[in-house]
Amino acid sequence: MSKTNNNSINGATTNHIDSIISTTTCDCEPRRPGKATVLALGKAFPSQLIPQECLVEGYFRDTKCDDSAIKEKLERLCKNTTVKTRYTVMSKEILDKYPELTTEGSPTIKQRLEIANPAVLEMALEASLACIKEWGRPVGDITHIVYVSSSEIRLPGGDLYLASGLGLRSDVGRVMLYFLGCYGGVTGLRVAKDIAENNPGSRVLLTTSETTILGYRPPNMARPYDLVGAALFGDGAAALIIGTDPISQIESPFMELNFAVQQFLPGTHNIIDGRLSEEGINFKLGRDLPQKIEDNIESFCRMLMEKANLKEFNDLFWAVHPGGPAILNRLESCLSLKADKLQCSRRALMDYGNVSSNTIFYVMDYMREELKGGGGEEWGLVLAFGPGITFEGILVRSLLQ
Repeated sequence: MSKTNNNSINGATTNHIDSIISTTTCDCEPRRPGKATVLALGKAFPSQLIPQECLVEGYFRDTKCDDSAIKEKLERLCKNTTVKTRYTVMSKEILDKYPELTTEGSPTIKQRLEIANPAVLEMALEASLACIKEWGRPVGDITHIVYVSSSEIRLPGGDLYLASGLGLRSDVGRVMLYFLGCYGGVTGLRVAKDIAENNPGSRVLLTTSETTILGYRPPNMARPYDLVGAALFGDGAAALIIGTDPISQIESPFMELNFAVQQFLPGTHNIIDGRLSEEGINFKLGRDLPQKIEDNIESFCRMLMEKANLKEFNDLFWAVHPGGPAILNRLESCLSLKADKLQCSRRALMDYGNVSSNTIFYVMDYMREELKGGGGEEWGLVLAFGPGITFEGILVRSLLQ
Protein backbone atom coordinates (compact mmCIF):
# COMPACT_ATOMS: atom_id res chain seq x y z
CA MET A 1 0.00 0.00 0.00
CA SER A 2 1.31 3.45 -0.94
CA LYS A 3 2.42 5.50 2.06
CA THR A 4 2.13 8.65 -0.07
CA ASN A 5 -1.61 8.09 -0.42
CA ASN A 6 -1.99 7.45 3.31
CA ASN A 7 -0.10 10.58 4.31
CA SER A 8 -2.09 12.76 1.94
CA ILE A 9 -5.35 11.93 3.73
CA ASN A 10 -4.24 11.86 7.36
CA GLY A 11 -4.17 15.60 7.79
CA ALA A 12 -7.71 16.01 6.51
CA THR A 13 -9.24 13.14 8.42
CA THR A 14 -10.14 15.00 11.63
CA ASN A 15 -11.87 17.81 9.76
CA HIS A 16 -13.73 15.28 7.65
CA ILE A 17 -15.05 13.44 10.71
CA ASP A 18 -15.92 16.73 12.42
CA SER A 19 -18.00 17.68 9.40
CA ILE A 20 -19.91 14.38 9.63
CA ILE A 21 -20.70 15.01 13.30
CA SER A 22 -21.79 18.59 12.70
CA THR A 23 -24.25 17.60 9.98
CA THR A 24 -25.91 14.96 12.16
CA THR A 25 -26.10 16.86 15.46
CA CYS A 26 -29.29 18.68 16.45
CA ASP A 27 -28.73 22.04 18.21
CA CYS A 28 -31.89 21.69 20.29
CA GLU A 29 -31.09 18.45 22.13
CA PRO A 30 -28.14 16.17 22.94
CA ARG A 31 -27.20 13.99 20.02
CA ARG A 32 -28.55 10.42 20.14
CA PRO A 33 -26.10 8.17 18.30
CA GLY A 34 -27.68 6.01 15.63
CA LYS A 35 -27.50 2.27 15.48
CA ALA A 36 -24.26 0.69 14.27
CA THR A 37 -24.34 -0.70 10.74
CA VAL A 38 -22.08 -3.00 8.72
CA LEU A 39 -20.69 -0.88 5.89
CA ALA A 40 -18.38 -3.34 4.13
CA LEU A 41 -16.97 -6.87 4.37
CA GLY A 42 -13.80 -8.51 3.08
CA LYS A 43 -12.29 -12.03 3.21
CA ALA A 44 -8.85 -13.58 2.72
CA PHE A 45 -7.39 -17.08 2.70
CA PRO A 46 -4.01 -18.79 2.39
CA SER A 47 -3.11 -19.98 -1.09
CA GLN A 48 -3.47 -23.70 -0.39
CA LEU A 49 -6.98 -25.02 -1.03
CA ILE A 50 -7.61 -28.65 -0.07
CA PRO A 51 -10.62 -30.62 -1.32
CA GLN A 52 -11.89 -32.78 1.55
CA GLU A 53 -11.62 -35.97 -0.49
CA CYS A 54 -7.87 -35.33 -0.90
CA LEU A 55 -7.14 -34.41 2.70
CA VAL A 56 -6.56 -37.84 4.24
CA GLU A 57 -4.11 -39.10 1.62
CA GLY A 58 -2.13 -35.87 1.67
CA TYR A 59 -2.16 -35.66 5.48
CA PHE A 60 -0.78 -39.16 5.91
CA ARG A 61 1.71 -38.83 3.05
CA ASP A 62 3.18 -35.53 4.25
CA THR A 63 3.54 -36.75 7.84
CA LYS A 64 4.83 -40.19 6.83
CA CYS A 65 2.23 -41.97 8.96
CA ASP A 66 1.06 -45.50 8.06
CA ASP A 67 -1.43 -46.28 10.84
CA SER A 68 -4.41 -47.76 8.95
CA ALA A 69 -6.78 -47.61 11.96
CA ILE A 70 -6.28 -43.86 12.40
CA LYS A 71 -6.60 -43.37 8.66
CA GLU A 72 -9.97 -45.14 8.56
CA LYS A 73 -11.22 -43.10 11.51
CA LEU A 74 -10.19 -39.82 9.90
CA GLU A 75 -11.86 -40.84 6.63
CA ARG A 76 -15.14 -41.38 8.49
CA LEU A 77 -14.82 -38.04 10.29
CA CYS A 78 -14.14 -36.20 7.04
CA LYS A 79 -17.33 -37.59 5.50
CA ASN A 80 -19.42 -36.64 8.53
CA THR A 81 -18.30 -32.98 8.71
CA THR A 82 -20.12 -32.00 5.45
CA VAL A 83 -17.01 -29.94 4.59
CA LYS A 84 -16.07 -29.97 0.90
CA THR A 85 -13.09 -27.58 0.75
CA ARG A 86 -10.79 -25.80 3.19
CA TYR A 87 -7.85 -23.44 3.06
CA THR A 88 -4.72 -24.13 5.10
CA VAL A 89 -1.40 -22.51 5.91
CA MET A 90 0.21 -25.87 6.77
CA SER A 91 2.07 -27.43 3.85
CA LYS A 92 4.63 -30.10 3.02
CA GLU A 93 7.24 -27.32 2.70
CA ILE A 94 6.59 -26.22 6.29
CA LEU A 95 6.80 -29.80 7.57
CA ASP A 96 10.08 -30.28 5.68
CA LYS A 97 11.46 -27.11 7.28
CA TYR A 98 10.18 -28.00 10.76
CA PRO A 99 10.36 -31.83 11.01
CA GLU A 100 10.10 -31.54 14.80
CA LEU A 101 6.39 -30.79 14.35
CA THR A 102 5.89 -34.48 13.62
CA THR A 103 8.06 -35.71 16.50
CA GLU A 104 6.09 -36.61 19.61
CA GLY A 105 7.17 -34.80 22.77
CA SER A 106 9.13 -32.09 20.95
CA PRO A 107 8.71 -28.57 22.40
CA THR A 108 7.55 -26.72 19.30
CA ILE A 109 5.70 -23.61 20.50
CA LYS A 110 8.52 -21.37 19.25
CA GLN A 111 8.42 -22.94 15.79
CA ARG A 112 4.63 -22.82 15.62
CA LEU A 113 4.62 -19.10 16.41
CA GLU A 114 7.32 -18.48 13.79
CA ILE A 115 4.84 -19.90 11.27
CA ALA A 116 1.56 -18.60 12.70
CA ASN A 117 2.33 -14.97 13.56
CA PRO A 118 3.30 -13.80 10.04
CA ALA A 119 0.68 -16.01 8.37
CA VAL A 120 -2.14 -14.59 10.50
CA LEU A 121 -0.98 -11.02 9.88
CA GLU A 122 -0.72 -11.54 6.12
CA MET A 123 -4.30 -12.82 5.93
CA ALA A 124 -5.53 -10.03 8.23
CA LEU A 125 -3.94 -7.39 6.00
CA GLU A 126 -5.41 -8.90 2.85
CA ALA A 127 -8.92 -9.17 4.30
CA SER A 128 -8.75 -5.60 5.68
CA LEU A 129 -7.61 -4.18 2.35
CA ALA A 130 -10.43 -5.99 0.55
CA CYS A 131 -12.91 -4.57 3.06
CA ILE A 132 -11.56 -1.02 2.80
CA LYS A 133 -11.70 -1.22 -1.00
CA GLU A 134 -15.38 -2.21 -0.84
CA TRP A 135 -16.06 0.54 1.71
CA GLY A 136 -14.72 3.14 -0.70
CA ARG A 137 -13.33 5.67 1.76
CA PRO A 138 -9.69 6.55 2.57
CA VAL A 139 -7.90 4.33 5.06
CA GLY A 140 -7.18 7.39 7.19
CA ASP A 141 -10.89 7.69 7.96
CA ILE A 142 -10.68 4.58 10.15
CA THR A 143 -10.78 5.76 13.75
CA HIS A 144 -10.71 2.45 15.65
CA ILE A 145 -9.55 -1.11 15.11
CA VAL A 146 -10.77 -4.29 16.82
CA TYR A 147 -8.50 -7.27 16.21
CA VAL A 148 -9.60 -10.83 16.98
CA SER A 149 -7.41 -13.96 16.89
CA SER A 150 -6.85 -17.20 18.78
CA SER A 151 -3.90 -18.10 16.57
CA GLU A 152 -0.99 -15.82 17.47
CA ILE A 153 0.92 -14.77 20.58
CA ARG A 154 3.26 -11.79 20.76
CA LEU A 155 3.82 -8.35 22.26
CA PRO A 156 3.07 -5.94 20.72
CA GLY A 157 0.01 -7.75 19.39
CA GLY A 158 -1.33 -8.23 15.91
CA ASP A 159 -3.50 -5.13 16.27
CA LEU A 160 -0.43 -2.88 16.14
CA TYR A 161 1.16 -4.81 13.27
CA LEU A 162 -2.11 -4.60 11.36
CA ALA A 163 -2.54 -0.86 12.01
CA SER A 164 1.03 -0.21 10.88
CA GLY A 165 0.71 -2.42 7.81
CA LEU A 166 -2.45 -0.61 6.71
CA GLY A 167 -0.92 2.81 7.32
CA LEU A 168 -3.51 3.82 9.91
CA ARG A 169 -3.04 6.97 11.96
CA SER A 170 -0.89 6.57 15.07
CA ASP A 171 -3.80 7.70 17.28
CA VAL A 172 -6.18 5.03 15.99
CA GLY A 173 -7.99 3.41 18.94
CA ARG A 174 -7.02 -0.27 19.21
CA VAL A 175 -8.73 -3.18 20.95
CA MET A 176 -7.21 -6.66 20.97
CA LEU A 177 -9.34 -9.78 21.62
CA TYR A 178 -7.22 -12.92 21.97
CA PHE A 179 -8.10 -16.59 22.58
CA LEU A 180 -11.88 -16.43 22.59
CA GLY A 181 -12.30 -19.25 20.10
CA CYS A 182 -15.37 -19.71 17.93
CA TYR A 183 -17.50 -16.95 19.45
CA GLY A 184 -14.75 -14.32 19.06
CA GLY A 185 -16.08 -12.91 15.79
CA VAL A 186 -19.45 -12.00 17.29
CA THR A 187 -17.71 -10.64 20.40
CA GLY A 188 -15.67 -8.41 18.10
CA LEU A 189 -18.87 -7.33 16.37
CA ARG A 190 -20.44 -6.43 19.72
CA VAL A 191 -17.38 -4.44 20.80
CA ALA A 192 -17.21 -2.65 17.44
CA LYS A 193 -20.92 -1.81 17.77
CA ASP A 194 -20.36 -0.28 21.22
CA ILE A 195 -17.40 1.77 19.98
CA ALA A 196 -19.26 3.05 16.93
CA GLU A 197 -22.39 4.01 18.86
CA ASN A 198 -20.47 5.78 21.62
CA ASN A 199 -18.08 7.70 19.34
CA PRO A 200 -20.17 9.67 16.84
CA GLY A 201 -18.63 9.78 13.38
CA SER A 202 -16.23 6.92 14.11
CA ARG A 203 -15.48 4.11 11.67
CA VAL A 204 -14.33 0.82 13.22
CA LEU A 205 -12.31 -1.79 11.36
CA LEU A 206 -13.03 -5.24 12.80
CA THR A 207 -10.54 -7.86 11.62
CA THR A 208 -10.35 -11.54 12.53
CA SER A 209 -7.65 -13.96 11.42
CA GLU A 210 -7.11 -17.62 12.30
CA THR A 211 -4.84 -20.55 11.49
CA THR A 212 -4.75 -24.07 12.89
CA ILE A 213 -0.93 -24.09 13.20
CA LEU A 214 -0.87 -23.85 17.01
CA GLY A 215 -3.10 -26.91 17.35
CA TYR A 216 -1.70 -28.96 14.47
CA ARG A 217 -0.96 -32.64 15.23
CA PRO A 218 0.21 -35.31 12.78
CA PRO A 219 -1.87 -38.55 12.78
CA ASN A 220 0.56 -40.54 14.91
CA MET A 221 0.36 -37.89 17.69
CA ALA A 222 -3.33 -37.09 17.37
CA ARG A 223 -5.80 -37.44 20.21
CA PRO A 224 -9.52 -37.89 19.43
CA TYR A 225 -10.24 -34.15 19.28
CA ASP A 226 -7.13 -33.56 17.15
CA LEU A 227 -8.61 -35.86 14.51
CA VAL A 228 -11.92 -33.98 14.66
CA GLY A 229 -9.97 -30.76 14.17
CA ALA A 230 -8.06 -32.23 11.24
CA ALA A 231 -11.39 -33.09 9.59
CA LEU A 232 -13.18 -29.84 10.40
CA PHE A 233 -11.02 -26.74 10.88
CA GLY A 234 -9.60 -24.37 8.28
CA ASP A 235 -7.63 -21.14 8.00
CA GLY A 236 -8.61 -17.66 6.85
CA ALA A 237 -9.40 -14.05 7.77
CA ALA A 238 -12.28 -11.59 7.54
CA ALA A 239 -12.80 -7.87 8.05
CA LEU A 240 -15.76 -5.51 8.46
CA ILE A 241 -16.22 -1.74 8.68
CA ILE A 242 -18.75 -0.71 11.35
CA GLY A 243 -20.22 2.76 11.78
CA THR A 244 -23.35 4.78 12.52
CA ASP A 245 -25.13 7.36 10.34
CA PRO A 246 -23.84 6.14 6.95
CA ILE A 247 -22.93 8.87 4.47
CA SER A 248 -25.38 8.91 1.59
CA GLN A 249 -23.92 8.22 -1.86
CA ILE A 250 -20.60 7.16 -0.31
CA GLU A 251 -21.27 4.29 2.11
CA SER A 252 -23.51 1.27 1.51
CA PRO A 253 -24.72 -0.28 4.78
CA PHE A 254 -26.30 -3.71 4.47
CA MET A 255 -27.05 -4.70 8.07
CA GLU A 256 -28.00 -2.86 11.25
CA LEU A 257 -26.66 -4.17 14.58
CA ASN A 258 -29.69 -3.59 16.75
CA PHE A 259 -29.07 -5.30 20.10
CA ALA A 260 -26.25 -7.54 21.41
CA VAL A 261 -26.00 -9.99 24.31
CA GLN A 262 -23.28 -12.25 25.70
CA GLN A 263 -24.13 -15.03 28.17
CA PHE A 264 -22.19 -17.91 29.70
CA LEU A 265 -23.64 -21.15 31.00
CA PRO A 266 -22.60 -21.73 34.64
CA GLY A 267 -20.73 -24.96 35.33
CA THR A 268 -19.70 -25.60 31.72
CA HIS A 269 -16.10 -24.36 31.87
CA ASN A 270 -14.60 -27.75 31.07
CA ILE A 271 -16.80 -28.74 28.11
CA ILE A 272 -14.53 -26.83 25.72
CA ASP A 273 -11.08 -26.80 27.28
CA GLY A 274 -7.96 -25.43 25.61
CA ARG A 275 -4.49 -25.29 27.16
CA LEU A 276 -1.28 -23.83 25.77
CA SER A 277 1.71 -26.11 26.23
CA GLU A 278 5.23 -26.43 24.85
CA GLU A 279 3.73 -28.56 22.07
CA GLY A 280 1.12 -25.97 21.07
CA ILE A 281 -2.56 -25.76 22.01
CA ASN A 282 -4.27 -28.88 23.34
CA PHE A 283 -8.07 -29.07 23.15
CA LYS A 284 -10.68 -31.24 24.79
CA LEU A 285 -14.26 -31.11 23.57
CA GLY A 286 -17.08 -32.57 25.64
CA ARG A 287 -19.53 -34.84 23.87
CA ASP A 288 -22.42 -32.99 25.52
CA LEU A 289 -21.64 -29.65 23.79
CA PRO A 290 -24.45 -29.91 21.20
CA GLN A 291 -26.91 -30.91 23.96
CA LYS A 292 -25.90 -27.98 26.18
CA ILE A 293 -26.46 -25.58 23.30
CA GLU A 294 -29.81 -27.19 22.47
CA ASP A 295 -30.97 -26.95 26.09
CA ASN A 296 -30.32 -23.20 26.32
CA ILE A 297 -30.60 -21.73 22.84
CA GLU A 298 -34.36 -21.08 22.73
CA SER A 299 -34.42 -18.83 25.80
CA PHE A 300 -31.31 -17.01 24.57
CA CYS A 301 -32.85 -16.30 21.18
CA ARG A 302 -36.15 -15.16 22.67
CA MET A 303 -34.28 -12.70 24.89
CA LEU A 304 -32.86 -11.08 21.74
CA MET A 305 -36.13 -11.25 19.80
CA GLU A 306 -38.08 -9.48 22.55
CA LYS A 307 -36.23 -6.25 21.73
CA ALA A 308 -38.15 -6.03 18.44
CA ASN A 309 -41.31 -7.78 19.67
CA LEU A 310 -40.58 -10.79 17.45
CA LYS A 311 -42.33 -14.09 18.18
CA GLU A 312 -41.75 -16.62 15.40
CA PHE A 313 -38.34 -18.15 14.70
CA ASN A 314 -39.17 -18.74 11.05
CA ASP A 315 -39.94 -15.06 10.54
CA LEU A 316 -36.19 -14.32 10.95
CA PHE A 317 -33.11 -14.88 8.85
CA TRP A 318 -30.34 -16.81 10.65
CA ALA A 319 -26.56 -16.32 10.56
CA VAL A 320 -25.21 -19.01 12.91
CA HIS A 321 -21.58 -19.95 13.47
CA PRO A 322 -21.28 -23.49 12.05
CA GLY A 323 -19.19 -25.11 14.76
CA GLY A 324 -20.08 -28.44 13.17
CA PRO A 325 -23.07 -30.13 11.54
CA ALA A 326 -24.30 -31.58 14.86
CA ILE A 327 -24.78 -28.11 16.36
CA LEU A 328 -26.64 -26.85 13.29
CA ASN A 329 -28.85 -29.94 13.23
CA ARG A 330 -29.72 -29.59 16.95
CA LEU A 331 -30.51 -25.90 16.51
CA GLU A 332 -32.71 -26.55 13.49
CA SER A 333 -34.61 -29.30 15.30
CA CYS A 334 -34.97 -27.51 18.63
CA LEU A 335 -36.37 -24.30 17.11
CA SER A 336 -38.37 -26.09 14.38
CA LEU A 337 -36.62 -24.05 11.71
CA LYS A 338 -37.44 -24.53 8.05
CA ALA A 339 -34.78 -26.40 6.09
CA ASP A 340 -33.50 -23.28 4.30
CA LYS A 341 -33.03 -21.15 7.43
CA LEU A 342 -29.50 -22.38 8.16
CA GLN A 343 -28.48 -22.68 4.52
CA CYS A 344 -25.90 -19.87 4.72
CA SER A 345 -24.27 -21.49 7.76
CA ARG A 346 -24.17 -24.89 6.06
CA ARG A 347 -22.76 -23.34 2.91
CA ALA A 348 -19.95 -21.61 4.84
CA LEU A 349 -19.10 -24.86 6.62
CA MET A 350 -19.05 -26.71 3.31
CA ASP A 351 -16.83 -24.14 1.54
CA TYR A 352 -14.40 -23.18 4.34
CA GLY A 353 -14.78 -25.55 7.28
CA ASN A 354 -14.87 -24.14 10.80
CA VAL A 355 -12.44 -21.20 10.71
CA SER A 356 -13.07 -20.25 14.35
CA SER A 357 -13.90 -16.55 14.85
CA ASN A 358 -13.92 -15.76 11.10
CA THR A 359 -16.63 -18.19 10.07
CA ILE A 360 -19.60 -16.09 11.13
CA PHE A 361 -18.52 -13.39 8.68
CA TYR A 362 -18.43 -15.87 5.80
CA VAL A 363 -21.99 -16.77 6.82
CA MET A 364 -22.95 -13.08 6.86
CA ASP A 365 -21.43 -12.60 3.41
CA TYR A 366 -23.61 -15.40 2.02
CA MET A 367 -26.58 -13.95 3.89
CA ARG A 368 -25.93 -10.60 2.22
CA GLU A 369 -26.20 -12.32 -1.17
CA GLU A 370 -29.56 -13.79 -0.20
CA LEU A 371 -30.94 -10.53 1.15
CA LYS A 372 -29.92 -8.48 -1.88
CA GLY A 373 -32.81 -9.88 -3.89
CA GLY A 374 -35.30 -8.15 -1.58
CA GLY A 375 -38.54 -9.56 -0.31
CA GLY A 376 -36.85 -11.53 2.48
CA GLU A 377 -37.09 -11.18 6.23
CA GLU A 378 -36.31 -7.80 7.78
CA TRP A 379 -35.00 -9.11 11.11
CA GLY A 380 -32.44 -11.78 11.87
CA LEU A 381 -30.09 -13.24 14.47
CA VAL A 382 -26.30 -13.55 14.37
CA LEU A 383 -25.17 -16.28 16.78
CA ALA A 384 -21.95 -17.98 17.88
CA PHE A 385 -20.95 -20.38 20.64
CA GLY A 386 -17.60 -21.15 22.23
CA PRO A 387 -15.57 -21.86 25.38
CA GLY A 388 -17.33 -21.06 28.60
CA ILE A 389 -19.81 -22.29 27.28
CA THR A 390 -20.38 -18.76 26.00
CA PHE A 391 -23.26 -17.61 23.79
CA GLU A 392 -22.89 -14.44 21.71
CA GLY A 393 -25.91 -13.07 19.89
CA ILE A 394 -26.90 -9.96 17.98
CA LEU A 395 -30.36 -8.97 16.81
CA VAL A 396 -29.84 -7.50 13.35
CA ARG A 397 -31.98 -5.80 10.72
CA SER A 398 -31.46 -6.08 7.00
CA LEU A 399 -30.98 -2.77 5.17
CA LEU A 400 -31.32 -4.43 1.75
CA GLN A 401 -35.12 -4.56 1.65
